[in-house]
Amino acid sequence: MVDPISDMLNRIKNAQVVKKESLEVPFSKIRFEIGKILERTGFVEKVELKTKRSKRPIELILRYKGGKPAIQGVKRVSKPGKRMYASTAQLERIARRKGITIVSTSKGLMTAGEAKKQNLGGELLGDVW
Repeated sequence: MVDPISDMLNRIKNAQVVKKESLEVPFSKIRFEIGKILERTGFVEKVELKTKRSKRPIELILRYKGGKPAIQGVKRVSKPGKRMYASTAQLERIARRKGITIVSTSKGLMTAGEAKKQNLGGELLGDVW
C-alpha cells in the first residue's frame, strides 16, 4: 500500500528534478490542502482542481527560481507505521528550521509556524525545503 502523502511529495520533487512545468496528482482532500499550503508558502506557482470524466486530478504548476527548483527536498516525517506528533512547545523548535513543516491539527492542515501562533499541536506530516 502506497502512502498518498509521500507519493505526492515525491512526485513533486521528481517533476522538478526533470524541470517539468506542471504535474497532476490524484485527488484527495489532504493532497489538495497540502498543495494549497505549498502554493501559499511559495513552493509551487498554482494549484488547480481539474475535472476529467471520472477522475478529478490536482494540477500543480511548479515554481523555479533562477532555473533551480523551488523545492530542493522533501521528507515524510509521520509515516503510517510510525506516527509522529508534536506539542506547541516542540513546534517552536520545528518552526525555526529551514523550509516548512506541514502539521495536521484539530483545525486542519497548516505550517508549523501557523500552528505555533494558534497554540496548536498535531501530527507532523512532512518537511519541504
